[in-house]
Amino acid sequence: MFSTTLPHSCLIDLCRVLRHQLGAGLTLRDVFRKQSERGPRALRPVARDICTSLESGDALRVALEKQRSAFPPLFLSLAVVGEETGQLPEVFTELEKYFTLQQKLRRQLRSQSLLPIIQLVLAFFVIALLIFVLGAIGQSRGGQAPTILGHKGGAGSLVFLGLSFGSMFSLVALYVMLTRALQQKPAVDALLLRLPAIGPCLEALVLGRFAMSLHVTLDSGMPIVPAMRLSLEATGNAAYASRANVITKAIKNGEDLTLAMTRGRIFPEEFINMVLSGEEGGRVPEIMRHQAEYYFEEASRRLTTLTRLATLGVWLIYAVFMVIAIFKIATMYLGQLGA
Repeated sequence: MFSTTLPHSCLIDLCRVLRHQLGAGLTLRDVFRKQSERGPRALRPVARDICTSLESGDALRVALEKQRSAFPPLFLSLAVVGEETGQLPEVFTELEKYFTLQQKLRRQLRSQSLLPIIQLVLAFFVIALLIFVLGAIGQSRGGQAPTILGHKGGAGSLVFLGLSFGSMFSLVALYVMLTRALQQKPAVDALLLRLPAIGPCLEALVLGRFAMSLHVTLDSGMPIVPAMRLSLEATGNAAYASRANVITKAIKNGEDLTLAMTRGRIFPEEFINMVLSGEEGGRVPEIMRHQAEYYFEEASRRLTTLTRLATLGVWLIYAVFMVIAIFKIATMYLGQLGA
């Protein structure tokens, strides 16, 4: 929430400009000078500092290191590789594709999760209104207000809202406490990956990011050990990132990529089999590109399924409370008729 990293839109624009203008023969200083004047507003101060550093004689690696907090690790590492190999335009082409995909997935996640969240919030208010109305009806007829899940009347509706929204905020607070204060993010992320419906969706997103990152890093000429570490960090999932030492140590000990990834005990068998196929044919970067496309499509499909399940769950909540309300009203009227 309070990250100083540049937003994806700025990173995409920067990669696109660097790709075009470096390919046309402009220098890095010229590109960053122009970005400091006419680039996205969030990028201008960063570009200005980088330009100043480059004009003082620093290499791109040094200039970017001074602005480390503004860029994700993948951008920093691949920019250095591109500078060392003389392939900066090609590297920024791949980075532009990578950040564009990430932006697309984030937008899809937000758009598809928005409706279930709105429906759930409305469900809380509708149920609270139902508790209040039933209480008012019962009191107007001189009887006791019917109780729904232990709540009745105006005070009960407020208590219900407090408990409903309070439980949601408590879950968020618990996640923040476990992942930050207690530094248990790997365990929490591993648990989320095992949850029904949510887990498969998260796994597809994580594997897509890993595959795309490994494709980009290996295709740029980066050695396998730093490429693997960066790719695991690029997943955004601490359960995967925490296995970096185990996997990279196995690679350093001479084990092939497939066996090293198997020792991580985090990748699904079907993904390992695809890595094995690529390794045997000497086509790991290409296989990873295809895997990234597959898992991003799979993530989109699973996200749609998850959204439908969430919507169905909200409607089931509506239905259950409507049945309870009808039963309470019928009981109340039958009681009055019997009296």
